[in-house]
Amino acid sequence: MSELVDKYTNCVGVICFRGDDVLLIQRGTAPRKGEWSIPGGRIEAGESEAQAALRELYEETGVRAALGPKVEIILAEFEGFHYRLHDYVAEWMSGEPRAGDDAAKAVFTPRDELDELGMWPKTREVIETARAMRGPLTE
Repeated sequence: MSELVDKYTNCVGVICFRGDDVLLIQRGTAPRKGEWSIPGGRIEAGESEAQAALRELYEETGVRAALGPKVEIILAEFEGFHYRLHDYVAEWMSGEPRAGDDAAKAVFTPRDELDELGMWPKTREVIETARAMRGPLTE
């Protein structure tokens, strides 16, 4: 009996908020090089999703955060690559964004500027889903 081969690579994404602003990276490598997205990347062998999420967040942005619940699992295909994206909401704890690893830029972005960035519509959608999961901010 033959086994089914899973063509999807498991990855994590982090929707990290500081106040009402969300942390975004501009991708420095393929796929989707040059586009704005949430920080994230592949889950390494022996690593949990949560460990991968916090590692990728720090490697790409220099930011540390408290990881919240999983927002969504998204199947995506970009430029011949197949990904299973496990996206988590997070709250900023420390660090100022700086581009690292495969990110060309890293910035906290105000909500009213997100539509101007022309990001993948599913990314934009998952940001708003994560925002709704947080509930109202009390400042």
